[in-house]
Amino acid sequence: MAAHPLTVGFDLDMTLIDSRPGIKAAYEALAARTGTYIDAAAAVTRLGPPLEEEIRRWFPAERVAEISDVYRELYPTHAVTGTLAMPGAREAIDAVHAAGGRAIVVTAKYEPNAKLHLTHLGIAADAVIGSLWAEAKAEALRAHGAWVYVGDHTGDVRGARTAGALSVAVATGPCDAGALRAAGAQVVLDDLTAFPSWLDRYVADPDRYVAGGADGDGARAASA
Repeated sequence: MAAHPLTVGFDLDMTLIDSRPGIKAAYEALAARTGTYIDAAAAVTRLGPPLEEEIRRWFPAERVAEISDVYRELYPTHAVTGTLAMPGAREAIDAVHAAGGRAIVVTAKYEPNAKLHLTHLGIAADAVIGSLWAEAKAEALRAHGAWVYVGDHTGDVRGARTAGALSVAVATGPCDAGALRAAGAQVVLDDLTAFPSWLDRYVADPDRYVAGGADGDGARAASA
């Protein structure tokens, strides 16, 4: 795929959407279906990594694939309508489009369920790529020619840096600003409400921001 002059990637959970209420409901439905205790309130504090990592906490290894499939089956009924857009999410996507760019979503979530969320919330991404986590996100970011990747987790930072994209982190998920900076994020914002004004500055002077590769040679911006 030819690179677009401006392509910005976004993570999904706790970056564009607050999926905690919906995911909690989905885990509660899974517990009811399987008769297995799951601390759903604790599970939603650990969003970011692939589903299988959480399932391993509650089920034996030989059942992880099976139970993950059951969860994904239950997900559309229990998780989609209870999920909210994060503050500034729609405006962030709109800002990319207003700048003449493409906004893509690259997420560890099962792709069909990710698309259900975006459709339900009216978030108009140009492409959605699912089932990619941390460094593996670089596959999609490179394929789409993404210059910037926005996420809330240190795994998102690693994905951006592996792709050679600028890592823009939002401190709205399980990782605080200090952890995101320590992981190598070049820009850290409180939340997506700050993204449109940041993007204006970036488009006006992209050379101010140096995207870092996997070798960690990227220069961190002095300020967002």
